[in-house]
Amino acid sequence: MNKTLDRNSLRCLLFSTLISLQLLSGLADDPSSSKDGAKGKSGAASGSSVGLRVVIIGLGLVAIVGFSVLLFKIWQKKKREEQHARLLRLFEEDDELELELGLRD
Repeated sequence: MNKTLDRNSLRCLLFSTLISLQLLSGLADDPSSSKDGAKGKSGAASGSSVGLRVVIIGLGLVAIVGFSVLLFKIWQKKKREEQHARLLRLFEEDDELELELGLRD
């Protein structure tokens, strides 16, 4: 189950990286900059600003996904430990029960 989780998270990370790269390459092509020099300079500045925002949002999403995977793994480990403790309690010897049932003196 952990291998499939790791593969799925890796695929999701790769997919989001590819989409963000597509967005960045789309923002790099600005056809309005060739018409007017003054507008071209401000357009390039706003394009890089938008590109920077996209990168920051992408990194934020990657951080959120990574944090979620980490929390999920911690939750799984805690649940597994609780189940193991419950199993040990189930099979440990209970002297009081044996005395009540008269199986042991």
